[in-house]
Amino acid sequence: MAADAELLIDRRRLRRKLSLWRVLGIGGLVVAVGAVGLRVRSGGEALGLGSVRPQIARISVGGFIAGSESTTKLIERVRDASAVQGVVVSISSPGGTTTGSEELYRNLRALAEKKPMVAFVDGTAASGAYIAAIAADHIVARETALVGSIGVLFQYPDLSGLLDKIGVKVESVKSAPLKAEPSGFTPTSPEARAALAAVVGDTYAWFKGLVADRRKMTEKELATVSDGRVFSGRQSVPLKLVDGLGGERQAIAWLESERGVAKDLPVLDWKPKAKSDFRLWSALGLGADLVGLDGVAARLRQVGDETSGLAQGGLLVLWRPGPADAAR
Repeated sequence: MAADAELLIDRRRLRRKLSLWRVLGIGGLVVAVGAVGLRVRSGGEALGLGSVRPQIARISVGGFIAGSESTTKLIERVRDASAVQGVVVSISSPGGTTTGSEELYRNLRALAEKKPMVAFVDGTAASGAYIAAIAADHIVARETALVGSIGVLFQYPDLSGLLDKIGVKVESVKSAPLKAEPSGFTPTSPEARAALAAVVGDTYAWFKGLVADRRKMTEKELATVSDGRVFSGRQSVPLKLVDGLGGERQAIAWLESERGVAKDLPVLDWKPKAKSDFRLWSALGLGADLVGLDGVAARLRQVGDETSGLAQGGLLVLWRPGPADAAR
């Protein structure tokens, strides 16, 4: 009987040890698989290939353009990577803020001074996105791409009529008549409108100056393309907005023929690094998915989502199709 009791105790100890190792093993698997999966999602650079393998780096510019520290650091990493022999900036964006577009342009120009760079318009390079495109020394666009929309927008609502109807009046005490104008609560005064127009006009002149300098346009050529319109890729070539038509392969061919980049190099995506906490929760969520822990994965992603945010501001260099051309 004593032997049976000892055998039973040993079995229980063994089961507890096995349970502990199972928990530790599943936890390790979640972390490891999640980390590998996240690295695969991030492209060759995250796998470590980007730092040692000769390549052409692809930087994608998409969506709304605003100031981004992560994008700035990405461009710096590409600039400093010895393995990067050339850069393709793939653009599909309607533009964004003037300050965000200016920051992106300056960073891309610094990159172009160190690495051969070409811009490829995959869908749209309008307003602020066109500012990014002209940072490159050569622009290739698809025939049906949308290019241009050279202009600046300052837009605000006038709620004064609505407030009058519902009987609400907003009072304000200001240090000067133009402080906090336009307010949206009262009709814009001629003086305030003139002050805003001066800011828009100055920024518009800056935008046109960039285009004239980078695209080597005369005043007459610039006037033709700077009225806020977008043009197709086919229209853009004779207007000197882009240099050639085609896809990414044609853009890379220019790097090879005109900038001496070696042929048949792999093209690897370089992406901004997410915040460390978001990367951790995303990796854990992906790992939990792969081992079948759906509930755990959902909760991990929720924690990651709660850490993210977006800030943007400034004048807009943005193209939006509609009854009124918002790019003017």
